[in-house]
Amino acid sequence: MFTTIDHFLKSWGYESVATQKLLNNLTDDSLKQEITSQNWTLGRIAWHTVSSIRIITSNTNLTFEAPTKDWPVPDSAQFIADSYQQASNSFIQSLKTQWNDKNLEERIDFFGQKMPNGSLLLFLIQHQNHHRGQMTILMRQAGLNVPGIYGPSKEEWANFGMEAPKM
Repeated sequence: MFTTIDHFLKSWGYESVATQKLLNNLTDDSLKQEITSQNWTLGRIAWHTVSSIRIITSNTNLTFEAPTKDWPVPDSAQFIADSYQQASNSFIQSLKTQWNDKNLEERIDFFGQKMPNGSLLLFLIQHQNHHRGQMTILMRQAGLNVPGIYGPSKEEWANFGMEAPKM
């Protein structure tokens, strides 16, 4: 659970940049990448990641501009990436101007349970990270380069003058 807005903003700063790097590498064609026809496509997961910023925080008293529906999925990878940037920036501004540390202790209803806002913000980051993991697998299947998140990706080892780990 986050107990200060500043601590959350520092964590969100890193995590949102990592998510933005993934979204910036998507192509319009890659949005159709799927594991099976019974699972979400890469585009569906990417758009859900964008819209979930507002959806997850909808039971709080924060007000900010961001997509509130994760269907239908846009067919433009650039639009998805730009929408994430806008939603994240708007969300950050709302936290800075509408909340203080005391708001993190307030409890809201979230999926039928009472949860402090500070825990909701942790959930938001974890939710985003979960979907980032799904996106990286689908990006590999689509033949896209995957940027490193918590260390170099396969393609980035050379930037460090090192050989990639053996497959």
